[in-house]
Amino acid sequence: MDVANGVVQTKVNDEQARRVKRTALKELNISGAGTGLAKALDSSLKRHTALIKRMRQSLGAENYDQILKDIDTLSLEKYVEEIVGAVVEGISRCKTEKDVWSAVEIISAMHRRFPGTFTPALVSSLAASLAAPSRAALAALSPEQREKEDSARVSRQRPVLRVCAELALVAIIRDTPERSGGEWIMKTIRELLSNDPSLSSLPLLLVFLKSYSRPYLGLSPPAPSKQIPAASEPGTLSDTASEEASQANGALPGSCREEEELVEKDIRDRFKKMCDGYFDNVAKKLVIEHDRLQEQDRRNHEAYIRSGEIFEDRQQAYEKMTKSYEKLLASCQSLSELLYLPMPMLKTASQKTESIQIGMNTGSSILGGDTDDTMGTGGKWEDEEERRFFEETPDLKDYVPRSVLGLEGDADSEDADGKEKERMEKEMVEEEFRKLEEELAEMKIDENGRVLVDEPGKRDAETGEEDADDAPTPTPGTPRESPTSTPQLAPQGPSQLLTALLARLPDATNRSLIDQAAVDFAFLNSKAARKRLVRFMGQIPKSRTDLLPHYARLIAILNPYMPDIGHEVVAMLDEEFRYLQRKKNVVKELSEVRLRNVMFLSNLTKFGVVPPHIILHMFKVCLDDFSGTNVENLALLLEGCGRFLLRSEDTRVPFAKMIELMRRKQSMAHLDQRQLLLLENAYYQCNPPERTARQVKERTPMELFIRHLIYDVLTKKTVEKVLKLLRRLDWNDPVVLRTLHKVFTKPWKIKYGNIALLAILSYDLQRSHPAFSIGVVDQVLEDIRRGLETNMYSMNQRRIASAKFLGELYIYRLISSGIIFDTLWTLVTFGHPEGRPTPGQPSPIDMPDDFFRIRLVCVLLDTCGMCFDRGSQLRKLDNFLTFFQLYMLSKGPLPMDVDFMLNDSLEAVRPKLVLRTSYEEAAIAVDEMFAVAYQNAGIVTGDGGDDSGEESGDEDENETGRHERDEDDEDEQGQLDSPVDERAPSPEAVLLRSTLEHVGPTQEDEADFAKELAKLVTDTSSDSRKVDKKTALALWDTALPPPVVRKKKNEDYDEDGEGTAGEAAEDPGVMRFTLFTKRGNKLQTRQIAIPAESALAVQTRTAQMQDKVEQQHLKRLVLNYEQREEAEELKARSRQGPIKIRLAG
Repeated sequence: MDVANGVVQTKVNDEQARRVKRTALKELNISGAGTGLAKALDSSLKRHTALIKRMRQSLGAENYDQILKDIDTLSLEKYVEEIVGAVVEGISRCKTEKDVWSAVEIISAMHRRFPGTFTPALVSSLAASLAAPSRAALAALSPEQREKEDSARVSRQRPVLRVCAELALVAIIRDTPERSGGEWIMKTIRELLSNDPSLSSLPLLLVFLKSYSRPYLGLSPPAPSKQIPAASEPGTLSDTASEEASQANGALPGSCREEEELVEKDIRDRFKKMCDGYFDNVAKKLVIEHDRLQEQDRRNHEAYIRSGEIFEDRQQAYEKMTKSYEKLLASCQSLSELLYLPMPMLKTASQKTESIQIGMNTGSSILGGDTDDTMGTGGKWEDEEERRFFEETPDLKDYVPRSVLGLEGDADSEDADGKEKERMEKEMVEEEFRKLEEELAEMKIDENGRVLVDEPGKRDAETGEEDADDAPTPTPGTPRESPTSTPQLAPQGPSQLLTALLARLPDATNRSLIDQAAVDFAFLNSKAARKRLVRFMGQIPKSRTDLLPHYARLIAILNPYMPDIGHEVVAMLDEEFRYLQRKKNVVKELSEVRLRNVMFLSNLTKFGVVPPHIILHMFKVCLDDFSGTNVENLALLLEGCGRFLLRSEDTRVPFAKMIELMRRKQSMAHLDQRQLLLLENAYYQCNPPERTARQVKERTPMELFIRHLIYDVLTKKTVEKVLKLLRRLDWNDPVVLRTLHKVFTKPWKIKYGNIALLAILSYDLQRSHPAFSIGVVDQVLEDIRRGLETNMYSMNQRRIASAKFLGELYIYRLISSGIIFDTLWTLVTFGHPEGRPTPGQPSPIDMPDDFFRIRLVCVLLDTCGMCFDRGSQLRKLDNFLTFFQLYMLSKGPLPMDVDFMLNDSLEAVRPKLVLRTSYEEAAIAVDEMFAVAYQNAGIVTGDGGDDSGEESGDEDENETGRHERDEDDEDEQGQLDSPVDERAPSPEAVLLRSTLEHVGPTQEDEADFAKELAKLVTDTSSDSRKVDKKTALALWDTALPPPVVRKKKNEDYDEDGEGTAGEAAEDPGVMRFTLFTKRGNKLQTRQIAIPAESALAVQTRTAQMQDKVEQQHLKRLVLNYEQREEAEELKARSRQGPIKIRLAG
């Protein structure tokens, strides 16, 4: 005790000394920050370079004096940034506590000289050094590489974390000017721990707590006389320990005043709470890993029993799991000691097994200790139906008169006889159990698993066997006397009724029929009838084992009032069992007879007809010769009545002893795989392991009603009914709204064929609840995206249902085609470098042998691909299918089912599509597709072209984009107007689409254009004076647009009716001009967009209007003139009379 007190007192004194040093340095840093040195400072490059080099090597104690001397004598202003990098590198080489404190004092000296430039840069660099690793980067590494990376990272960050913890205590790292840096340290450690599912950063927390648990968490070592109670609650033990330590030792740091603490109390409490919560998580993971290790050990043991060896891969996995568990256990123990929290309870192998403990080479017996603890919580019966069948038998005296049952005698004598019989049976069971105990105590097992014990009963059986070999072999299951199947000599009446009853028994395959047969037999009760029934029970067909439980129930109903039936049937089955033991070498011919015999005995045992000592003796006989057919007999007995015997009060102890013996012999005998499997299945069927009850989620009545409507009631015929009921719900209730959202966004929980009905409901509900439908669409898209990011095999069915639901939402006009195409392109590009799948660059979330995305595309195409058959949607789908072929060819050979599914989908949307055969061919087609798209959009991909050309190209791109958007809108509108599934279009349909407003040229563009136009006009006017008339005419001819362009422009003008009006309608607020330029002998045209409000556009439009008015006026004059000429000509001809026409030969 004195030694322990001395150790605690030493720790207390060391912590007190460290607190004093930190407090003094903190005050010095606060008061001396920014004070310059009065003496002249050296600025030589050589000494500065030497200082930086020395800092990079180490900031430890060996360089401490020289570095401080240089800091005091050198100017350092121009080298602050380099010094910051050197300090961070030197910190990583500080291993001991003395080196860490040396680094802290050196940094403090630099801080006092350059608080504004050095300190912020240093804190930023230290924060970057303590940053948590990227999950994406770690996911790309193999487990071995990840382990090495984590180990190297922890080694780098360990000294940095210790130095940062000291700097936060001495006022260099601070949260605010008035507070310490405790919050900064807590956030840094939290980020390291929260982004670490593998607990690789746990050693950093251990290093931190080992030196700084007192200043940051307020923890003090407990008194040595106090032990940590196992029942203490997490999070309260450390407070108790601190209080007890404070009471026991007055000089503990915990007894100092609050103003003397280096970290604020709220930070200490939060830090301590965070560490306690992290310890709870580590403890839970330790328990889980412990259970997994125990389970793996049990499986290895069972595998060793089955095959005689443990395979190498299983052994390696077990060793790896053991190593990981031991590492986690050591870390958890260290964390428990540093936080003064109790370790979690880890179940031992005996505590882990919750089923009845029946030997597994342990030599333990279930007879020791309290037998109630060894019983499983399960009862005799597997379920309630079985219990009712074997226990709830009708009493014949309630249906049959007492005189018929022979109950008119003295009731007292009957009761006395019953008690005497019960007493005798009990004595027989006790005697059988006593013999069994003696045999088990003297039992020895040889190397082959044989029992070496002298058994008189066995010798008698062997003698009887030798004698019986000479006797003729009787037919199994038949009595000594030949039965008369038909009562030929019997008088008419009860005999015929009994014959009819026995003929009716093979069809009595339920409880009611067999109970009625028992009542009918009671009315025909006689000694002869009982003998005939016993003979009938010995002639059950070998293939009708399904009748045995019902016949056993018949005997159980009759046995209380006709005990000779049960006694004779049991005696007959016992004799048959002994005969089968003598003929155990006859395997195949008597296998069905053995099955019938053991099953009949098992069912009669569960009805209480077979005395317990008889069935136990049969079990013992099979154990004595544990080989051949007896192994199958044991398995049949365990399956038939093992659970009943193991959980019955009278037979629990001896039967458990027998099962223990069986398990021991099973582990030592050389049995084949089939026999081992039979015994294992039978054992776990009679003694199943304990399992926790399945937790049933509690739901409100409203939630159950909504789920019933969607999951059970919803069909094509009831969709309108369900819609009406859903509309009647309280949509203002957040619980109802949340339940509806859950049901509508989980299409995988309903039948696949009803997903379209769910989309119909979503469409109909959006009229009155548009926000709900938008939320459903948003959640479905989010589920598809999350499926692409995780790519878990267990989520594939959900992803298929989500894709199907998305397509149905488009069919019923809840989303636009743009969302479908965006989803299709995302399916084939997400996760690939630059969105282009390449055979040599596999993606971690879309491996070359993963074809599930092809299934998703096929589901979408099968659902709504037939709608994209015209306009821009046709072109978009063709472009996607071109890229889709590239995606397919980047994979390996398609499986047969995926290939068939793909062919069916493409046949439905593009029957004449010719598939590419190689990746290179598909890549060329994709490149051509993108080139055409860029060309149509006006994007210049090659060299050449000046600035004006690039600007014009951008304008062409805008024009092309607007044109395509207009076509999309027209096609979309046309598709929305078309009937789908004979459903009338709704005028209130909400289209979830976005439109972009045109943005015209800016003022800067207009100024540039005006400048260039003025320059062009000036150059043209000055050049025109230098040429003669002939040259001018030639220039004028070349300045005119080519005839083809003029013809096309005129045709467009005639079709639109008015050129400017058509352009304005296409692109409002902008007027387009064609600019002709000449490069060499080639004439080029460019489109220029001019704002409609500019002077040039207004003047041009005015001139065009005037020309049009003048042209219309001339047109009217010409037409009027022609009409007058025609009228005058008609008048002249009418005066001349009819016209004579002469036909030339």
